[in-house]
Amino acid sequence: MSAIRPSGLRWGDWLFAALMLALAVACMFLGNWQMARLAEKEALIAAVDTRLSAEPVAVPGRAEWNDLDLDQWNYRPVTLTGGYRYTQTVTVFTSLANPHGRFSGPGYWVVTPFELTGGGTVFVNRGFVPQEYQEQAALGDLHGDDPGRVTIVGLFRPGEAVGFMVPDANMSDRIEWVRNPERLAAMVDPALAPIAPFYVDLLSSGADALPQGGETVFTFTNNHFGYALTWYGFAIVAVVMLGFWLWRQSRRADKTVQ
Repeated sequence: MSAIRPSGLRWGDWLFAALMLALAVACMFLGNWQMARLAEKEALIAAVDTRLSAEPVAVPGRAEWNDLDLDQWNYRPVTLTGGYRYTQTVTVFTSLANPHGRFSGPGYWVVTPFELTGGGTVFVNRGFVPQEYQEQAALGDLHGDDPGRVTIVGLFRPGEAVGFMVPDANMSDRIEWVRNPERLAAMVDPALAPIAPFYVDLLSSGADALPQGGETVFTFTNNHFGYALTWYGFAIVAVVMLGFWLWRQSRRADKTVQ
C-alpha cells in the first residue's frame, strides 16, 4: 500500500501522464508550425502570381549580384541585352513530364551563357530538347544564324541546389545534372566571368521551336493544412487516451485500496 499515492496513482503513472502531455504539446506545436508554413506558402504563391503578371524589368547588373535577394526575384520577368556564346552551351539532363510544348520525356535543358552589355554573364535556359538533340545542342548547332547583340525576355530563377548524390559533370559531352550557376561556370570559358548567381528561363518561341522554351514549372506543393490537421488530431487523441487511461488507473488503484 505504501507505493500508492493518496490520489490513487503511482509515481510511474504520473511520469507516464507527464510524457503523454508533453507529446500532446509537441503535436500542437507541430500543427501550429504547419499552419505558419501554410501562410508562408500561400503568400509565396500570391507573390509569384503578382510577379508573373508584372512587366519585365532589366535584369540586375553585376554590381548588385553579391547582395541580391534571390527569393524576392524568383519568377520575375526580366530583360537581358547582350549576346549568346553558343559554343559554350551546356546541356542539363532532365525528364519533362508535363510539357507546354510538343516534346517531353527524357532530354536536356539547353543552357547558354549570355554576355551582358554592361559586363558579366548570365546563364540562359533556352528550353528543352529530346535526348537525340543533345550533341547538336552542346555544339551550339540549334541556334541558326548568330543574331549578335539582342534583347531577350525570360524569368529570373535562383540556381538549383546541389545534393550530395548529384554526379560530377560530364565535361567531354558537356552534360550537367543541375542548373547551378557555380557548377555551370566550371564548364565554360573563364573569360566569361563574373557569372551571375542565378539563371534565366527563356519564354516560349513557338510551338515547334527547339529548344522548347516556356517550360518553367510553377507548381507548388501545398499540403500544410492537411499536415496541421493530422498533428492537431494526434494531440487530441493523446489527451483523450491519457484521460481514459488515468481514469482506469485511478479506479484500479481505488479497488486495490479497498
